[in-house]
Amino acid sequence: MKVVIIEDEPLAAKKLARYLTKYDPKTEVLAQLNTVSAAVSWLRQHLEKVDLLFVDIQLHEELSFSIFQQVEVNKPIIFTTAYDEYAIDAFQVNSIDYLLKPITFTQLSQALDKFKRLRNQWTSTDSVPASLIAAEKMEYKDRFLVRRGNKIQSVRTSEISHFSAEGRLVSLHHLESRKYVLDYTLSELEGMLDPKSFFRTNRSYILQINAIQDVVVYSSSRLKVSVAGQTGNHEIIVSRDRVGDFKNWLAGQG
Repeated sequence: MKVVIIEDEPLAAKKLARYLTKYDPKTEVLAQLNTVSAAVSWLRQHLEKVDLLFVDIQLHEELSFSIFQQVEVNKPIIFTTAYDEYAIDAFQVNSIDYLLKPITFTQLSQALDKFKRLRNQWTSTDSVPASLIAAEKMEYKDRFLVRRGNKIQSVRTSEISHFSAEGRLVSLHHLESRKYVLDYTLSELEGMLDPKSFFRTNRSYILQINAIQDVVVYSSSRLKVSVAGQTGNHEIIVSRDRVGDFKNWLAGQG
């Protein structure tokens, strides 16, 4: 397996390379690149040699997504990042996984196992078929198992008002104002939910479109949203950089 690591933190790149060798001693790291410009230059000349890319999202104050605006990358990508708000953007390119730092060997192994499963289905070893990427992204959850006292029950996604995060605690909020603790992060949930029905407004909330009751203009060009099943005094705010995407999502253009 021939990989490229695009990462601006030397220690993180070294750790990732060590984990890759531990996973498969035959892994060959073709290049370790630490800027957008270096990545663009190298990929333009050597992309055909690559099996898999590991890409950090934040590279010296730039977002690595700009790489894919300059180079057509038809190879699978695993994103590695300290930020959880870019998951949806990541899956607009050939992303097969999204790993949050600090990355563990177990997380990396699971991502590479997924890569191997998908590769066995590809008809070409040179590129990722668009149909396979689409199929991978379309497998959204339609229900969640939650615990209520000593009972376990199933909640359909259509019955969900929103998800919230307070520190490490993530909760599912039912339309009928019931609240259940989940064992997922919001970033993991983003990959499980249909983006036509769910939208992440900021670091703390993911909303279900049919639960939205009211949207009002808030300070500094932000939006405040009210949803069915909302409890407590917490305000749900659409962050300034997500307002445009939120409006497009509401209009069915997301």
